[in-house]
Parts: sequence; C-alpha cells; structure tokens
Amino acid sequence: MADLLTFENLMNLVVLCFLQAVLGFDNLLYISIESQRAPVASQKSVRFWGIIIAVALRVVLLFVMIRLIDALATPFYIFNIPGVIEGGVNFATMVFVIGGAFIMYTAVKEISHMLSIDHLGADISHKGGKSAASVVAIIVLMNLIFSFDSVLSALAITDVFPILAAAIIISGIAMLALADGVTRFLEKNRMYEVLGLFILLIVGVVLLGEAGPAAAHAMHDDTLQLNIFGHDLIPMSKVTFYFSVIVLVAVEVIQSGYSRKLNAERHAAQRP
Repeated sequence: MADLLTFENLMNLVVLCFLQAVLGFDNLLYISIESQRAPVASQKSVRFWGIIIAVALRVVLLFVMIRLIDALATPFYIFNIPGVIEGGVNFATMVFVIGGAFIMYTAVKEISHMLSIDHLGADISHKGGKSAASVVAIIVLMNLIFSFDSVLSALAITDVFPILAAAIIISGIAMLALADGVTRFLEKNRMYEVLGLFILLIVGVVLLGEAGPAAAHAMHDDTLQLNIFGHDLIPMSKVTFYFSVIVLVAVEVIQSGYSRKLNAERHAAQRP
C-alpha cells in the first residue's frame, strides 16, 4: 500500500482525474439525452444504474486491456488497395468506427425527429419510447465505447492498475452527481438538447478520425495508418473539438439572449 502512495502516483491520479473529467463530458451529455428515452418514472434510476454498471465494466475493460494490450493492438487485417484504402485494422479501429457511426446515426435520427411535424407538441409521447432496461443497456454500451479513448490515454500516463481504477471510479462518482442536474437543465431548456445532439454528431466524427492511426500507434508502424482515397484519416485534435463546442454553446447562448430581448421589445411595443 505504501508503494502506491508515492508522489508520482498521486500526481498521476490528479492528472488522470482531470483527463477523465475532460473526456467524460460528451459521455455525460449522451447519458442525459438518452435517459430521456426511458419512461419518465424510471429516468433517474436508468441514469444511476447505467453509470454504475458502465463504470464497473470500464474497470474490467481496463484490467483486460492491461493484460491483453499486445493482442488487441495486432492488426487482424491490412488493406492494400492503392488510391482507395490502405492501412491496418485492429480491435481499437473497429471500436472507433462502430462507435462513431452509431453516435452519428443516433444524433441524426434525433435531429430529424425534432424537425418532423409529428414532434410539435408531442414531447410527452416522445419520452418513454423505450423500456428502462433497453436504455440502460444502450448507456452501458456507449459508455464503454466513449471510454475507450480515455482508457487508452490513461494507459499512456501510467500502467499502475489501482491508480487507473481509482481515477475511473472517481469520474463515475462525478457523473452520478452531475447527471440529474444536466438532464434537468436540458428539460427546462429544450433548445440546448438540439445543441447537445450536434455536439454528439461532432463526437462521432472525432471517433471516426481516431480509427485512422489506431493500428499505427499501437504497433509503432506508420505504414499501418489508414489512408482513404490518398488521404490519411487523421483525428481531430482535442483543442479543435473543445473550441468547436465552446463556439456552438456561445452561439446558442447569444442567440437565446437576443431572442428574449426581441420578444420583450415586441411585447412592450404591443402594450397600449
């Protein structure tokens, strides 16, 4: 135990907690939006159990990855069609591709639903469209997909399992504390749910980009970098991603404030 309480391990724990918090924002947003698909009476318990089960499975995933990282890193197929697609595909590549595509599909589907005529005045029927168990299962699955990049990033900082597990558990406790508040905010400010869906759309693009260098980074071989139509599939930098999120939020806040100001002026002008 004394070997764990070293200055280096404590600093690594602080860095890992910060990393989990930053990378977990999109995960928390997804949980808050997806939980609203469950019956209204079950939404709080869905968020609670979804996060609890997902955190437990994330610790298991971390343990497995530490033991089997070499096997997971080995490409199981290498594309070699010059000018069309080249590069290696490993387990991480498939996780990023499937996860990114599913998140983009979910975001586009929900945005399309909001734009449909049937959605107008039908918020009550829109909620509770899925069973609580199915929503928990989706939250757990997507939490694991979201966590894959944070687990890989954590392994790059340290391979001390107790420190890594502690950071994951602390981040899970933080998500439990914040999930209900984020959901209540989205329910009172429905326009921000649209904003959240567009952010999730960007997250899907980010995950697809992460698939490009997954095999190359794991095997330290640049020839395994995925190349599509002569261009490397390069991930979006975290700085670009968070700058995009900040810009989207700022535009929404300014637009909402401007709309309220216009409505107030119109009401004032209509008064005799």
